[in-house]
Amino acid sequence: MRILVIEDEHKIANSIKKGLEQELYAVDIAYTGDDGYDFASTEEYDLIILDRLLPGLDGIDICKKLREKQIHTPIILLTAKGQVHDRVEGLNSGADDYLVKPFAFEELLARIKALTRRPKGNIGSVLAVSDLSLNTLTYEVKRGKIKINLSRKELSLLEYVMRHPNQIITKDQIINHVWNYEADILPNTVEVYIGYLRSKIDKPFKSSKPLIKTVRGFGYRISEKK
Repeated sequence: MRILVIEDEHKIANSIKKGLEQELYAVDIAYTGDDGYDFASTEEYDLIILDRLLPGLDGIDICKKLREKQIHTPIILLTAKGQVHDRVEGLNSGADDYLVKPFAFEELLARIKALTRRPKGNIGSVLAVSDLSLNTLTYEVKRGKIKINLSRKELSLLEYVMRHPNQIITKDQIINHVWNYEADILPNTVEVYIGYLRSKIDKPFKSSKPLIKTVRGFGYRISEKK
């Protein structure tokens, strides 16, 4: 999944980015409110981590402007202000959650997972399509009872498609949610990684139905149906 961090304190922003990338998220950073709003309003993100006090547009303004544009990406607002009326103002502006600085990274991560988990048809932290399962907390992947070892990027790609079972997902959607803005994406990058996944979750299991389908002219779908 792809996350935008809008935070003017470079040390905090870079620390969040490093921690989230270790958790398999693709992360973009904006250090000003204006740049952050431009990213958030023109790119696709699964979640935004937004500082309240920023150069240019502040966090409250960004929340309001995004919601006015009908952009409903989940937002976690970060702030040094912890008074009740400050929290209420943040939530009323359109933020989904509120975290007071200083905070533990583990708490931020837990809040991210709470806002992005439980896609329709799955229970808790385990995603499942047919006999394929992915635990989003431990990142253990199994086909039946057999464990499958995947690289970080393969895990990110698999998690994204498993969060949208039986849906056609375009290459652009995959790129926008699995790679960050600065990633060097070649024309066949998605095909290459889809091939890697097939070689690990489909081809070794001859007695099971292939799960990753190519929908010619549109994209890909993960499904046990033909």
